Amino acid sequence: MKLYLKFDFNTIAKIHLDTLLNESNLKYKNIGFGEIELLEAVSDEAFTNLNLKLNSNGIEIIENQKSIFVQKVKDLIIEMVQNPENVNVKSSIYLSEKMNYNYSYISNLFSEVTYTSIENFIILQKIELAKQLIIANELTLTEIAFNLNYSSVAHLSTQFKNTTGITPSAFQRIIIKRKELANKK
Repeated sequence: MKLYLKFDFNTIAKIHLDTLLNESNLKYKNIGFGEIELLEAVSDEAFTNLNLKLNSNGIEIIENQKSIFVQKVKDLIIEMVQNPENVNVKSSIYLSEKMNYNYSYISNLFSEVTYTSIENFIILQKIELAKQLIIANELTLTEIAFNLNYSSVAHLSTQFKNTTGITPSAFQRIIIKRKELANKK
C-alpha cells in the first residue's frame, strides 16, 4: 500500500533541530525559524561537535553576517508565501517591516549574496507551494492561483511553465498518471 503524504517542512525542520540540540545537552531558546540562541557558554569542542552533528543532518551554522541577513530574508519569504493571511501583503512592505530596513537595501544585499532577485526567489517559493498543492489534489488551479495571490490562472500557468518547463495542468496530469500506475502495482 502506498501513502501520499503532505509535508510541513518548517515544522519538520524545527522538530529535528530541537531533537539534535537536546541530544547535545545544550540550553537554548528558539528565536524563530532558523535562529536559536545558546543560553550558556559552549566550549570549542562542544561547538565543533554540534557543528558536525548539524552538518551531518543537512543543517549549517551561518557565521557570515551578510549570509545570516539573507537567510532571514529567505525565511521571511517562505513564511510569507506559505501563510494564507499574508495573501494581500506586498513583499517589499512585508520584508521592510519585518527586517526594519529599507527594501532597496534588503533587495541589493539579497542579490549580491544569492545572485538572484527577491522577486525570483518569491516566484520559486510560490511555484514549489503550487506543486505541493497540486499533488495534494484538494484545490482547483483557480483556487491555487487565488491562494498564491496570482491575478489569474493564466498568470500562475505562465510562471509555472517558465520555472518548471511544463504547465500546471500538465504537471497535474503527470501526478494523476503516476498515482494510477502506483495503484496498479
